[in-house]
Amino acid sequence: MMKKYVCLLAVLAVFTVVCSGCDSVNITLTGTTATPGNSTVGKVPHWGVQTKTSGCAAQGGLPDSACTPGALLATGTKDAICQSGYASSVRNVPTSEKDQVYAEYGIASHTPGQYEVDHLVSLELGGSNDISNLWPELASPKPGFHEKDSVENYLHSQVCSGAIALKDAQVEIATNWLAVYNQMPH
Repeated sequence: MMKKYVCLLAVLAVFTVVCSGCDSVNITLTGTTATPGNSTVGKVPHWGVQTKTSGCAAQGGLPDSACTPGALLATGTKDAICQSGYASSVRNVPTSEKDQVYAEYGIASHTPGQYEVDHLVSLELGGSNDISNLWPELASPKPGFHEKDSVENYLHSQVCSGAIALKDAQVEIATNWLAVYNQMPH
């Protein structure tokens, strides 16, 4: 029994020494999905890290967080995103990438307007074009991608007016944009 405690202490000591130069330590649970009431809602996503690239499934209007955790552009600062034309200047999602998104979510065919390959963290909020920030979002049932667009515009306005910090807006939209939609003025 004593041997187990010594081993545990040795592991903790090594961990402490390794992390002593770190500003923070991130521990990420894999295989979870951001759904209302889930423990991942509201927590900072593991930006840009897909833990799954097939068998993805959106649930309740939210993407599979293992496939679409969200990703940010380093250049997407508050000063940058609040400049007119910023989003169009960084938008670049080729058809081949959109097709890969549909494949990851198992969507072999769809009708025009049924889905939109959407940025989980919108470009207007400093989101990236990386596949880890893209998902096939349905138009209906409502709220769908049209309603998420209104959330993106609302949060962008809130960030640029100084009412909310950019990082907070990014976490809110990435973890549960529906909660923002349900709370914002319509």
